[in-house]
Amino acid sequence: MRGFNRAREAGTTERTVTAEHAPSLLGLRSKPIHFLLHFAGRHKLAHIGVLGSVLIAVLCSVLTQYGLKNVIDAVAHGHSAAAVTGVWIAFGVLAVLICADNLMWRVGGWIAAGLFVRVTGDVRRDLFAHLAGHSPSYFADRLPGTLAGRVTATANAVFTTENTIAWNVLPPVVAVIFSIALVTSVNPLMAIVMLAISVGLAAVIFMLARKGGPLHRTYATSAARVDGELVDIISNIGVVRAFGATLRESRRMSETIATEMKSRHGSLIYLEKLRLLHAVVTAGFSAGVMAWAILLWQGGHATSGDIVLVGSLCFTILHGTRDLAVALVDLTQHVARLEEATETLLVPHALPDIAQARPLLLTAGAVTFEELGFGYPGRPDILKGVDIKIAAGERVGLVGASGAGKSTMLSLLQRFYDPNEGRILIDGQDISRVTQESLRQGIAVVPQDISLFHRSVLENIRYARPTATEAEVLAAAEMAHCREFIEALPEGFDTVVGDRGTKLSGGQRQRLAIARALLKNAPVLLLDEATSALDTGSEQAIQAALDTLMEGRTVIAIAHRLSTLQSFDRIIVMDQGRVIDDGSPRDLSLRPGPYRDLLSKQNVVHLPKAA
Repeated sequence: MRGFNRAREAGTTERTVTAEHAPSLLGLRSKPIHFLLHFAGRHKLAHIGVLGSVLIAVLCSVLTQYGLKNVIDAVAHGHSAAAVTGVWIAFGVLAVLICADNLMWRVGGWIAAGLFVRVTGDVRRDLFAHLAGHSPSYFADRLPGTLAGRVTATANAVFTTENTIAWNVLPPVVAVIFSIALVTSVNPLMAIVMLAISVGLAAVIFMLARKGGPLHRTYATSAARVDGELVDIISNIGVVRAFGATLRESRRMSETIATEMKSRHGSLIYLEKLRLLHAVVTAGFSAGVMAWAILLWQGGHATSGDIVLVGSLCFTILHGTRDLAVALVDLTQHVARLEEATETLLVPHALPDIAQARPLLLTAGAVTFEELGFGYPGRPDILKGVDIKIAAGERVGLVGASGAGKSTMLSLLQRFYDPNEGRILIDGQDISRVTQESLRQGIAVVPQDISLFHRSVLENIRYARPTATEAEVLAAAEMAHCREFIEALPEGFDTVVGDRGTKLSGGQRQRLAIARALLKNAPVLLLDEATSALDTGSEQAIQAALDTLMEGRTVIAIAHRLSTLQSFDRIIVMDQGRVIDDGSPRDLSLRPGPYRDLLSKQNVVHLPKAA
């Protein structure tokens, strides 16, 4: 079948990348320079290669000015054989310097083309690995588009910063230093004055650039907000249209963009003020130095070549300091954006594995809730003293009114949150003391709100176990009663399902989720309204498949339709965070209580459990 091997390879690569790139970045939060050095340090030799190429190229570029001086001085000696020989020697040296200058730039560019891309790839992978370790509450408080935008913005800021340093900061710095050093051959005092003015100007520009940091950070924050709002609106475009809110959302987006434009304008105007200051100072500086050189020539203390050398070096210094000032103020903007992004992304994980965490050793799948108490931050407790023991292989249904705490129980069992009181055990092991990766490997989930990737049907089913064989995937699809509709799709198992599965019906999405859970074949299965979107015929078929395949496994199911729980071993009735009734479906149906009342409301007749 098309796509099976391709999906298997993609899944393997995915796991490898995630495992290899998950270092702790918390110590680099709000430290953009350290953050940059952390990733640059992984490729030391390549960075040294770029640095060396730039240094040699700039040195050769500056020395060409001295080579040109030698050509002019040699020409000034006349047309004698010795003078002509001197001219050609000076020309040869100049030609070599020009060739070396151009060649070394290309060497540096060739190395940097691969190096800077690898660094940004490292940044994206590590930031994703850090984000993936956050609890659901982190994502609930933030727009997905904003987070995605900040990951991209951070990687782009690192790329731009490295490019700026390599091609816009380092070259002018080196050029100015080398140029001033060459001026000493004409007049040491002139070199000292030029050095003092250059250092002073650079220091003033840098200090003023740092004062503009808040403006740049404000722009970075508003730009990230625009990204987040765009993704949020686009992902809910169906709701926008359903409520006729297109114009309203356009106005809202316009206001958000206007705020971003205003902050960006303020940031850019501040940079232009710095550039204007630099332009005025360097223009006067260059004129003064050239006048000084002419006075030296007039007094017989400098040759024609010296005037050309000072003039060319003066322009090198002028352009170098100008380029440096522009690069520094741009660099502060990129660093500010990098700082803003790392402050947002590098938040400590709310539920990290403890230092002594060990993999969960699943033997049978027994689950125990011991005196469980839990409440979301800033809200009243949802669970109060919940004490439940579920034997290995037992099928337990959780029922009760909305808000009773049923879904919270499943979230706590997956350790999306830690309980305020009590603990949860699986096969006698406290889940807060085992690795979260091993915990979730042992649990399969079919949620009410089905999440599918914008990938093929095959990739979505196989996501549970990327190494699954073709036969295993087909068997899972068959058991979930979805193979027939899958093969009727335009490209069968290779059909891309759309964003969150929008190309499929609710029932089809739910059956794919069930197939995915079946393929995982975990000892513990959690069902959260797993058949809520199915028609009656499909529901009965899926229920039969679940009854067969989940034999010997621990199943905890939430269901408002009590007909789906009639074959279960136990029903636990919850109300306001407490267990108010517990027993087999038959026992609960025979005695007065909330469960029998629910049965009556739904007109459900209890069916004895099949032998």
